[in-house]
Amino acid sequence: MSTPTVVTTREELRSALDQLSGRLGLVMTMGALHEGHLSLIREAKKHADHVMVTVFVNPTQFAPGEDFETYPRNLDADVKAVERVGADLIFAPSPEEVYPNGDAQVTIDPGPTAKVLEGKTRPTHFAGVCLVVHKMFNITGADVAVFGQKDAQQLAIVRQMVRDLDMPIEIIGAPIVRAEDGLALSSRNTYLSEAERQQALSLSQALKAGKEAASQGATAAQVKEQASTVLENQNVRIDYVELVDPVSFESIESGEGVLAIAAYVGDTRLIDNAIVEVQGA
Repeated sequence: MSTPTVVTTREELRSALDQLSGRLGLVMTMGALHEGHLSLIREAKKHADHVMVTVFVNPTQFAPGEDFETYPRNLDADVKAVERVGADLIFAPSPEEVYPNGDAQVTIDPGPTAKVLEGKTRPTHFAGVCLVVHKMFNITGADVAVFGQKDAQQLAIVRQMVRDLDMPIEIIGAPIVRAEDGLALSSRNTYLSEAERQQALSLSQALKAGKEAASQGATAAQVKEQASTVLENQNVRIDYVELVDPVSFESIESGEGVLAIAAYVGDTRLIDNAIVEVQGA
């Protein structure tokens, strides 16, 4: 595969985009790329003539006390990873390049979906996500963008933003990529010790237990209880275990939903989810 062009400023980006014709695909990342990110690039290539990747640790989606400063950053490794799957362009701007006027005065209210689950624990998170996603859509002029199902709530909110604001871009969701042992791939997995990584397997095991319970006719409450029990048995601190509508992320009692988990393994907060069909009481 050819080495992708790496640009760091808007001017360099415009010049690079002028060299590309046809449909442009976008994959937005915060770097520390792993196979999950690379799967998004492969998916984008199915829907576009050219694919660009953003590598940007966005400060507006981190609250004080979160891991913005310590979030893993290694652009050289990211470039090599992208090279393996063949994207054309990497945009790796500084915070000053993305926010040249400092804090944005015009922001985006991500709506009620952003107030539950992830939004309840991280109340400013999705406003920051929507702001940077909206900016990157405008800066790049992409025709299609691919987001991972692992961040299911983020995917739902981005889709809602695109619909509500009539943004001329297609949003594609891509499946969760897991290690052979079932752990959902995440850049934050690098924070885990060897023992914590074994504990972290309880998230995917909890989802499996919940799905099995649902397939045997369990109620929504029983599905969540089964999943929670798996986590508790591994001494993992639960943030939430919820069964929610895949669009609104409101709790549901029956039908197809997202069984969503957030839990702390040591000091590291991890999320995972699975689609579950519950028949109801």
